[in-house]
Amino acid sequence: MLLIPAIDLKDGQCVQLRQGVMASASVYSDDPPEMARHWCALGARRLHVVDLDGAFAGKPVNRDLVERIAAAAGDVPVQIGGGIRSVETVTAYINAGVSQVILGTRALEDPGFLTEAASAYADRIILGLDARDGRAATRGWTAQSDLDLAAFVQSLVGIRLYAIVYTDVARDGMLTGVNAATMQEFARVSPVPVIASGGIRNLDDLAALKQVSAALDDARGDVAPTRRKLIGAISGSALYEGTLDFRAGQALLDG
Repeated sequence: MLLIPAIDLKDGQCVQLRQGVMASASVYSDDPPEMARHWCALGARRLHVVDLDGAFAGKPVNRDLVERIAAAAGDVPVQIGGGIRSVETVTAYINAGVSQVILGTRALEDPGFLTEAASAYADRIILGLDARDGRAATRGWTAQSDLDLAAFVQSLVGIRLYAIVYTDVARDGMLTGVNAATMQEFARVSPVPVIASGGIRNLDDLAALKQVSAALDDARGDVAPTRRKLIGAISGSALYEGTLDFRAGQALLDG
């Protein structure tokens, strides 16, 4: 499993929100590309970038900054989400050096768009599922969908997605601990590898997710590492607040 640092962008800065509320933003850097270099220097093997301004605007706002982050990351893959609602935007980001593009709101509201994007860019698309009480939160988490996530994810069989980022909105940025049981149940039914997000506080949370990953793999038998059910965990606030040390966290997941 990978420990994936989050770089969330708001007003040109690297921030973290609590439960997706923009007014709750804590600023951690006014130089996001330098923050990308920092995490890469510590050994990060993937970076998670979110254009928060874009998520609320419904269109990319920090595209130039994302391109600079991708350049700063060098060979380390960067995945980007936030306000991506057309194949043209997907193309622009991939041409800018991003490895995977995360689709959320429009992918849930228009499954045909998700299929179209994944057909054009097989294994370059990540589906972002932000969950609150078992339902999808969309449009920068300001709207609640009636979509049943378990049923929706089972409809994805055959679509060439790289992964699903499953975010527990209620725990995101709160440092309250990960809901390992919910993550295990979601990953169990998902036909696509899952990246966990929301609530991670310390090494105990990573240990719990590692146990989840091992249990899922044991249930399936021998599988290639790249096709494991739970392939990574995104952390933002815990890394920035110092309740989780990146090197120790990745070492635990590698151990």
